[in-house]
Amino acid sequence: MIAYEWRGAFGNDEVNALHAEGFAHRVLDDDWWTQVNGHSLGWVCARAGTDLVGFVNVAWDGAAHAFLLDTLVTGPARRQGVGTGLVGLAVEHARAAGCEWLHVDFDDDLRSFYFDSCGFRPTNAGLVAL
Repeated sequence: MIAYEWRGAFGNDEVNALHAEGFAHRVLDDDWWTQVNGHSLGWVCARAGTDLVGFVNVAWDGAAHAFLLDTLVTGPARRQGVGTGLVGLAVEHARAAGCEWLHVDFDDDLRSFYFDSCGFRPTNAGLVAL
């Protein structure tokens, strides 16, 4: 059984390992706890028992716009609805905070997940690589 928690407690090592797996890079030593507490509307943690199996960060502009960042689900928990559960709780709390829009960008292979499973719709957007 998966338990979801808005603004759930986590260890930096847990999210760093999950991020490395999800984005195929070496494990970093980022201070996620300070980052999300200082800059985010909130985040969602998904746990199977004590194991962190999913995470999403909900950044925002302090007003009408929120942004999903770093939607992550560990390999063994994928394709079981964990990502949809993470995003659903993020949507619920962004709406409750008074946000009018929730934005997300993603790689093409995730179109079906965000559009079909999570209810996002395509929009025009722009991107500048920095």
